[in-house]
Amino acid sequence: MRRKREVKVLYKDQDIAVCEKPAGMPTADDKSGDMDVFHSLKNQLFFEENLDREPELYVVHRLDRPVGGVMVFARTKEAAAELSRQIREHIFEKDYQAIVNGWLPEEDGVFTDYLLKDDKKNTSCTVPEETKGAKKAELSYEVLDMVETGEGKLTYCLIHLMTGRHHQIRVQFAVRGFGLYGDTKYNKKFQKTKKQYEEIGLYATRISFRHPVTGEACTFKAEPKGKAFFMLEELDAW
Repeated sequence: MRRKREVKVLYKDQDIAVCEKPAGMPTADDKSGDMDVFHSLKNQLFFEENLDREPELYVVHRLDRPVGGVMVFARTKEAAAELSRQIREHIFEKDYQAIVNGWLPEEDGVFTDYLLKDDKKNTSCTVPEETKGAKKAELSYEVLDMVETGEGKLTYCLIHLMTGRHHQIRVQFAVRGFGLYGDTKYNKKFQKTKKQYEEIGLYATRISFRHPVTGEACTFKAEPKGKAFFMLEELDAW
């Protein structure tokens, strides 16, 4: 039986539902059988709107399990198709805040790589451009702060995704020696821990898109949460 867990709904109408995914919660069904955002949101809509049947809901983008933040789900097939089109055509914008190990050498920059996904291991890695199945991955970043803590040097940065590849941010920073704080999959500093689904220093803080029916510009934001971000708040307070 799945443990009941609610998600915070930021906005809803008859076409879309926007929520804040908790870190450590799957976006949709996975082999763990744990409650996921998709089913939790479905349950909430059913009871909150006093529906007489299970509501339609469609996944149009995902967040990795240890990553929290803002997501939008479509409530009709037509809305799902339109949002998916915006994602393909890079109209849909995604911004993240991250805590990475080490101090980035530049205040801002662009990372461009080619990634290859290993479905069996559920990992991605950088490969030469001509590699069969490789997909271009590009992001830009801006340093917000750099601090030195008892756990070493950390960089706090804002990231804008230009492409949406599997584990993109985690891989592109790790391959340059700046693994995300708490990332047991790609950051060598944390790979020895057995807490596979522990939250990491990455949060989807902003999404922006055109409403799939009205065409209105929509932007939704959330403040980053989790151990890494709370650690920075404590340092600022001190």
